[in-house]
Amino acid sequence: MIALELKASVSVDDTGAITGMAWPFGSPDRMGDEILPGAFKGAKAPLPLLAFHRPDDPVGVWEAITETPKGLAVSGRLLVDDLPRAREVRALVKSGAVTGLSIGFMTKSASARRGGGRTIRAVELVEISLVSVPAHPGARVSSAKSAEQAITLAEAINRAAERLRA
Repeated sequence: MIALELKASVSVDDTGAITGMAWPFGSPDRMGDEILPGAFKGAKAPLPLLAFHRPDDPVGVWEAITETPKGLAVSGRLLVDDLPRAREVRALVKSGAVTGLSIGFMTKSASARRGGGRTIRAVELVEISLVSVPAHPGARVSSAKSAEQAITLAEAINRAAERLRA
């Protein structure tokens, strides 16, 4: 039997673009587990973006997964143009009802920590979910861009492209 573990900040815009910190380094989660820098080596996008760790409830895709000095930063998109459920989840994130991220992984290397929990050195990352209460209190959605910002950026890019063609 394979044990899938669930751990993990997040923001979303009107188009469904979403970013967050899936796992912050430097502190343990609520169970006492601490994942060390380098543990996510080999994690690659695309990766499923699930609602509440339900494998039957995919609502998007994580398109970039980057281990930074601060933790595991992720960005992707909710499939709001294609899935009604993704629009529901976007509304929950934008309202503040769902603000957490939680990672689903299989442990590859870990040792017990004094006082409880584990020090985790290597994992196989299999999914990242939007959740109401993340295992790690620092795992949150980090930005929620508005459609107005996206439109303004697109207009600026189009103007620049026109100038280049002229």
